[in-house]
Amino acid sequence: MQRRVRHTAPLLATTIMACSSSTPDAPASAPAHEHAHGHDHHAAHGDGTKGMHHRFDDAEKWAKRFDAPERDAWQKPREVVTAATIAPGATVADIGAGTGYFLPYLAEAVGEGGRVLALDVEPNLVAHMEERVADAGLTTVSVAQIPYDDPKLEAASVDRVLIVDTWHHIDARVAYTQKLAAALKPGGQVVVVDFTMDSPEGPPREHRLAPEKVIEELTAGGLEARVVEETLPRQYIVIGQKAP
Repeated sequence: MQRRVRHTAPLLATTIMACSSSTPDAPASAPAHEHAHGHDHHAAHGDGTKGMHHRFDDAEKWAKRFDAPERDAWQKPREVVTAATIAPGATVADIGAGTGYFLPYLAEAVGEGGRVLALDVEPNLVAHMEERVADAGLTTVSVAQIPYDDPKLEAASVDRVLIVDTWHHIDARVAYTQKLAAALKPGGQVVVVDFTMDSPEGPPREHRLAPEKVIEELTAGGLEARVVEETLPRQYIVIGQKAP
């Protein structure tokens, strides 16, 4: 069957780089070699922070897991989107969008007058999302590939940035935050959702980040950050806000 490809958003540049996605990592109980398979161990830059790099090039394989019905129970996508306080007409960037798990929820939140930018570094996941968006008729969603170190967003162009299960993958997170802060409109927010230290799902413990660390990084990047109350059984939500 011929793949249907949507045009990427004009404010996004596409660069091939495959190292990360905003979808869940292997369960913490998985063997160490499963976590290490496909990791890229190049040196970090900027603030010296090194994220956990993992390949997600088999889109069909990962879609079976990332979009499994049981994920809804612990990911609670509607609660995450509610915590992001997305207004109708908003522009939202989903960075590390993976297989597009959050896209229907985000499209619903922004409404017909809004826009959702589905961004990922893995080309096969991007192609998978293009098909998914076309099949679902999500006309407000644009899909694009981005490099691992730059969201490729224009200045003051987005109201919200959602980063789910991906923050621990990013290198030089303070420098990355600075780029996100520049892309936010005044009062805009970066919403980071990641795994708690004791979650049965997620990356190996040495790659997990406490919410206090995320707050520190977002603050160093120019945002005012705080933990948000939630009922997620395996994760936390940290929001970094740009000054009005």
